[in-house]
Amino acid sequence: MAFQDKTLTCQECAQTFTFTAGEQEFFQQKAYTNEPRRCPSCRQARRSTGRSEQGSRQMYPAVCAQCGKATQVPFQPRGDRPVYCSDCFSQQPGRVSR
Repeated sequence: MAFQDKTLTCQECAQTFTFTAGEQEFFQQKAYTNEPRRCPSCRQARRSTGRSEQGSRQMYPAVCAQCGKATQVPFQPRGDRPVYCSDCFSQQPGRVSR
């Protein structure tokens, strides 16, 4: 199947962008059924949401429920579930250590 470039409109910023033939071929190979709805700039901005300009994630202070050590986690602890430091988290049942 020969693909041709398509012009699409971004649902985020309403700017038009090109969905190239190469991108369409990639989507088909990956079995993606939907065309992109956001332009490359909005997709990139969406991926980096919650991250500072240096590309690091916002971290939140927490106390490990297992060892009591002060730690930081990439989500806001809610208090209804235990939070673990990276060492204790990797030792939890069902976790594969890296």
